[in-house]
Amino acid sequence: MKTSPPLGKLIAIGGNEDKGTYPNPRTRRKYYLNFFELGILKRVVSETGKADPRIEVVTTASMIPQEVGPIYTASFAMLSCHNVGVLDIRTPEDARRPECLDRLLAADVVLFSGGNQARLREMFGETDFLDALLRRYHAEPHFVIAGTSAGAMAMSQHMIRGGSVPDALLKGAVKMGAGLGLLPTAVVDSHFVKRGRFGRLIEAVSLYPRLIGIGLGEDTGVLITSGNVVEAIGSNLVIVLDGHNIVHNNAAAAKKGTALSVENLTMHVLAKGNVYHMDERKFYASQEAE
Repeated sequence: MKTSPPLGKLIAIGGNEDKGTYPNPRTRRKYYLNFFELGILKRVVSETGKADPRIEVVTTASMIPQEVGPIYTASFAMLSCHNVGVLDIRTPEDARRPECLDRLLAADVVLFSGGNQARLREMFGETDFLDALLRRYHAEPHFVIAGTSAGAMAMSQHMIRGGSVPDALLKGAVKMGAGLGLLPTAVVDSHFVKRGRFGRLIEAVSLYPRLIGIGLGEDTGVLITSGNVVEAIGSNLVIVLDGHNIVHNNAAAAKKGTALSVENLTMHVLAKGNVYHMDERKFYASQEAE
C-alpha cells in the first residue's frame, strides 16, 4: 500500500555554504553569492513561513562544535533570526534526555551540521529523538529539516559512510551504511564537484539502482518537498544519477578492487531553480514548467 508523502521539507546542503562571511584579500576563495538575496540559509528560514523561527542547530557530527555552533548562530542573526539554539549531543544518552526532545518538538527548523555522518546514526538511531523527527517531518507542512555536508548525507536511508576518491569506480570504493531514514528513495553525497565524488555516487547507485543519486556541489543544495520533488538552490550544481534504466551492471558480482561496468546510467545536471521529480524521474527547467 502506498503511503502518503511527507508534508515537511528537507533542505540538503553540499557543504561550505556561504554564511554571510566573505574572505579577506589574502585568501584564494571567492564567493560570488549574494548571501542576503540567494543564500541557502535564507531559504531555510523562508520555508518555515515565519520571520524569526525557532531554529535548533545540531552539532553532533562535528568534532569542533564549540566553533560550529557560534558560526551558525551569527549567520542566522544576519538574517534577523535570533531564536537559535545549539544542541551539542555527544552520546546516545544525551539524545534521550527529555530536554533535547522538548527542544526538538518546539523547533521550526532542525539543522544538522557537517562532520562525520556516521556519528548521526550512532547517536540518534533507535531513539525517541529520531522517532519524533520523522513523525514531525511526515505530519507538519512548515517543519524544515536541513543538513549540510554530513548532515545532508545522513538524510538517506542507505547512506554513504565514506569512500576513496582515488579508487573511484573500483568495487568497494564506497562504504555504505544506515542513515536517518528521512529520504528512503535517494542517496546523497556532498562536496561533490570539487572533491570529485562522481565515482563513489555511481557505485552507490549501481549497488542500489532503485535509488536516485543526488550529488551536491559546495554552496549548493536541494529543497525536497513531498519526499520526491527536488529543487536546486544555491550557487553551484546538483548532479542527479538515475539507475532505473541500467541494462548491464556488475556491481553486485564484481570482486573488491575490480572495475565496475555499468550500462545506461542516466545523469542530469541541475542549476539553481531546476527541478527533478524522483517519482516521475523527470527533469524540469523550473517549477512552473511542470
